[in-house]
Amino acid sequence: MKLTYAMENYLETIYELSKEKSFARTSDIAARLNVSKASVNSAMQTLMNKGLITTEKYREIYLTKEGKQLAESTWKKHKTIKNFLIDILGVDEKTADQDACAIEHVISQKSIKAMDNYLETE
Repeated sequence: MKLTYAMENYLETIYELSKEKSFARTSDIAARLNVSKASVNSAMQTLMNKGLITTEKYREIYLTKEGKQLAESTWKKHKTIKNFLIDILGVDEKTADQDACAIEHVISQKSIKAMDNYLETE
């Protein structure tokens, strides 16, 4: 399933928040992404229509099995890219995090695997 960068970011944010307390709330997502609650509600409707989350209006948001798989994949890409930028290239953490967020949406799985392999041998 192909998602826009924004939808992948929402999924990744829900995943990160869910690791803390097993669900996410609209207000927490809005705060983390620095967007309005209305924007989050709109995105949640899109993700729900795609079968990636379950929620009721003004309630907790949960990832479906497929949603969790997509979110976890994006999160792992982000983590690998960020670690590569910091550990290998010496980029500062804030810049590495911002760049990883942009790169994670367009990088191939082959390149991610190569980064992972390189990081493991260092």
